[in-house]
Amino acid sequence: MGDRQNWSQLTPPAVCRILDANLDRAREGLRIVEEWCRFGLNSTELTDECKQMRQTLAQWHDPQLREARDTPGDPGMELTHPQEARRENVEGVLQANLCRIEEALRVLEEYGKLYHPQMGEACKQMRYRVYTLDSRLVTFHRHQKLQDARLYLVTSPSDRLLEVVEGALQGGLTLVQYRDKNADDTTQIEMGNKLRQLCHRYDALFLMNDRVDLALAVSADGVHLGQQDVPISFARQLLGQSRIIGRSTTNPQEMQRAIDEGADYIGVGPVYDTPTKPGKSAAGLEYVRYAAQNSPIPWFAIGGIDMNRIGDVFSAGAQRFAVVRAIMEAAQPTLVTQYFLSQLAMSDTLRRLRSSHE
Repeated sequence: MGDRQNWSQLTPPAVCRILDANLDRAREGLRIVEEWCRFGLNSTELTDECKQMRQTLAQWHDPQLREARDTPGDPGMELTHPQEARRENVEGVLQANLCRIEEALRVLEEYGKLYHPQMGEACKQMRYRVYTLDSRLVTFHRHQKLQDARLYLVTSPSDRLLEVVEGALQGGLTLVQYRDKNADDTTQIEMGNKLRQLCHRYDALFLMNDRVDLALAVSADGVHLGQQDVPISFARQLLGQSRIIGRSTTNPQEMQRAIDEGADYIGVGPVYDTPTKPGKSAAGLEYVRYAAQNSPIPWFAIGGIDMNRIGDVFSAGAQRFAVVRAIMEAAQPTLVTQYFLSQLAMSDTLRRLRSSHE
């Protein structure tokens, strides 16, 4: 402690003010991220990581730095930016504050060298920890959203594409896949960017169909692969661990192979004959029952599922559903989405009631 005092006495007052302001900034940002880790993600590990870093910074925030504070005389008090007044979703809040923490730590790393040799090095190491935290939060957030998703919209070509997707998002949809087999790359990139922005505005996941390169080009949350597409291992090398990779399956063998290859989720179907998959025989409810008993990863029943059939598919064991025409061709996609989600919620309630009486 005495060594720190000897160094700090030689520190110019302006540097002390810089350190004080950026210690506040970093600690506040960490607290905002910590609250989401605790209450939004229910992650003890990530919450503790944020808390440990906050407490480490608090140890450097000694009285000399606080006494140098001059809030009324700070010319930066009146400075602001329009982007600071609005956040579109939780992800935006987290990203803004993670950037805030990283910038503050970089300032502390440089000016901290003038205050105490160990302060600069400590803040440098913490900055790397925050980079890792940033990556882990993105991964955790995406995969938690996938776990929580019950209804999955796979788009089909439509003149009302953006309108329909936004309507479904307004109805509570949290997972969208952009699928247009006939569109050229330029069109898919343009539309993919629009859909990704739209989905993220509603805190929903956005995936591209088939193409890993296009998923990267539009910064999608992941990709959905068919049986004839690239191996999951190859897609993972390009997309990394944080992005989601799904695989279509039509039978138990394909399901097991997708699981072994590291798919984050699988599609199970087509449950019924559907024009979306011409020439492909329906896998039927028997495969749904098999998936319900054997799949350790999230899976979505897909293929010909509409408002009249969802009850049968749910009874076969499905907990998650992917739809195309039921929403894409709906006159009121918001209401249809709400209907699907309400049916799922009601079925969950009935199942819990039955379990409690057994």
